[in-house]
Amino acid sequence: MNLTIRARLTLLYFVVLAASFVAFFWICDFGFRRGIETTVNDASRSNLEIVQRVLSLSASKGTPKIQKELSELSELWANGAIFQVAESDGTWLFRSPRFLLPQAPLPVPPATGVFFFTTNLDKQQYRIAQKNVSMDGRIFQISAAVPTEPFDQALDRFRVTEKRFLPLLVILASLLGYWLSGRAMAPVNRIIQSAEQIGVQNLSQRLEVPKAADELQRLTVTLNDMLERIESSVKRIRQFTANASHDLRTPLSLIRTHAEIALRRTRTQIEYRESLARILSVSEETTRLVEALLALARADAGGTNLRFEQIDLTAALQKNCHKFSVLAGSKGLSFSSHLADEPLLLKGDSAALDSLLGAVLENALKYTPAGGFVRVCSSEISGNALIEIEDTGIGIAAEDLPRIFDRFFRADQARSREVPGVGLGLSIARWIAETHHGRIEVESRLGAGSVFRVVLPLISTAVTVPAGNAPQLLDSQAALS
Repeated sequence: MNLTIRARLTLLYFVVLAASFVAFFWICDFGFRRGIETTVNDASRSNLEIVQRVLSLSASKGTPKIQKELSELSELWANGAIFQVAESDGTWLFRSPRFLLPQAPLPVPPATGVFFFTTNLDKQQYRIAQKNVSMDGRIFQISAAVPTEPFDQALDRFRVTEKRFLPLLVILASLLGYWLSGRAMAPVNRIIQSAEQIGVQNLSQRLEVPKAADELQRLTVTLNDMLERIESSVKRIRQFTANASHDLRTPLSLIRTHAEIALRRTRTQIEYRESLARILSVSEETTRLVEALLALARADAGGTNLRFEQIDLTAALQKNCHKFSVLAGSKGLSFSSHLADEPLLLKGDSAALDSLLGAVLENALKYTPAGGFVRVCSSEISGNALIEIEDTGIGIAAEDLPRIFDRFFRADQARSREVPGVGLGLSIARWIAETHHGRIEVESRLGAGSVFRVVLPLISTAVTVPAGNAPQLLDSQAALS
């Protein structure tokens, strides 16, 4: 049964209030009955004590005097109170005219103390107090009775009132609960109406935050924070799509242009080879871009696999340093490495770590002008491997540092146009570091170079990452910066 929250709240109010009223009236009824019982017991006990005092004053004066005193006492009593006094052998000394015994014998009182019971006398219900007393060598059995009819009638009237008003109170309280639930749900309905108006085209719109510091305010603030995150994600996706489209369009245009030029007229074999070589070069660059985009897309979708095994990071650094020292020499750069003497063992994917190191080293070589240097250092600190890659390149402005690992971001766009790349290498490098439970940081000053630091947990503290939680990344030669 699909009910609205308001309907469910009203139903809950109805059930709770009905149970509460029933419990309340039952307690009242129970208290009323206990009060009546206490009242009639006290009244009958009080009458019994009066009779006992009269007996104590006349017991020594003989039976006729006792009967006379008891008769006078009976005439003074009102409100239907009656009593009787008997000898221990059952002989009656005095009995009120209305004190007619039922056919069944009365209960025998205990030897000591007052005994209470209820029975019908003269077609009316009485509460009787009985007691045996010893006076002047004689034992008397005293019975004092008080009618319960007035109290019973009051109880019956209370129960009739209870049955009449209980359903009415429950219905009125439920209607009040329905109105209150509507008032309580009004802010939620406003939130729903405002949220329905927010779409992809107006993600910058926010919900109005209630002034009351309650759960609805927390809900609204949480929804606004979620909208902000969604807006930020949509902006990144749009920027990512725009950048990918732009960077794919350029090489495809070059391939088409080279092919069209080559087909305009008959050319020599050498000219055809040159055209094909240019097309191949652009195709390889496009392939690297597409592979990088696919890697990031797979990483976002969580549908990639890496093979984690024990790796000597020192050996991987030596291999990459040798490769990039040759590239540094061809650009007129000095390249030096100061690596740890002992192996740095960790759990990781060899190809992915080569991509990480290659992306950072290639980035350093790209943005360092001729005559500068690139230095690589590695060491072990507190159970982690620390890799520092320092260069004397163009550096990064302070306002660009927070975005340096964003996809397609390239600091100083004017100068970056002179350097090939699309701005994915550092994003991939950060992904690899985080996949290996590490991190990558950068310090830089504009015009003074940069220092990239990669921290990776060694095998003693590394946690194996299950397959499917990391991007299938490119090797170091395919990393893009």
